[in-house]
Amino acid sequence: MRIDRHDNSSGPSADYKVSRRPTRILLLTMLLMMDAPGCRTDVDDLKSANLLIPGTELPSAICERLQKAGWRDRVGDRIGVWVSVEHQKLVGIEGTRIAFVYPCSTAERGTGSRENSYKTPLGWHYIDERIGGGAPEGAVFKSRVYQNEVWKPGDETEKDLVLTRIMWLRGLEEGRNVGPGIDSHDRYIYIHGTPAEDKIGTPASHGCIRLKNRDVIEVFDRTRAGTRVLITKW
Repeated sequence: MRIDRHDNSSGPSADYKVSRRPTRILLLTMLLMMDAPGCRTDVDDLKSANLLIPGTELPSAICERLQKAGWRDRVGDRIGVWVSVEHQKLVGIEGTRIAFVYPCSTAERGTGSRENSYKTPLGWHYIDERIGGGAPEGAVFKSRVYQNEVWKPGDETEKDLVLTRIMWLRGLEEGRNVGPGIDSHDRYIYIHGTPAEDKIGTPASHGCIRLKNRDVIEVFDRTRAGTRVLITKW
């Protein structure tokens, strides 16, 4: 690291300034690494999930875990959705590139598939019914029917309202999220908007995957019926 004296310095007690050139070089190197083809190389393993950036390649540690979970076989190069319970993020992935990243809320009680557990089920799912296309941001749904009522930020409610868009998930793993007593679809597990936007980024739901209302519109518009969704603890 280069150290330069101030022009007016004299003697051993003079002030020093530190050149920022090495910092600039380091930042440029990091940007070049993110643009390189293939899964991005990691130093901090899955901690890099906090640095997921749309338009860049997946960090290699995450990429490897997704491949071990069967991502390539189930999703291929199409867009898929990964929900990380640990990081409270919903990530759209196309090939090995990150399409979008949004903070989310999974269940306050943790993960699990049992009926009436109020927990978020793990494993492979797909988006089955898609409800609410064209409805206004903040649209209130009851039993998946728009009530001609719109929630706005600042409106107080103690209810666990389902807002804006609904992506109803159906499990793909028999005995894990498909079947009597553990069926994600029968449990009404959705990706949906919420009035509790201040809690997004922390486990706060009753089992569903909550998004901010503007974000759930984006996810709805960039996915389709049949889009695969993988929910993991990591």
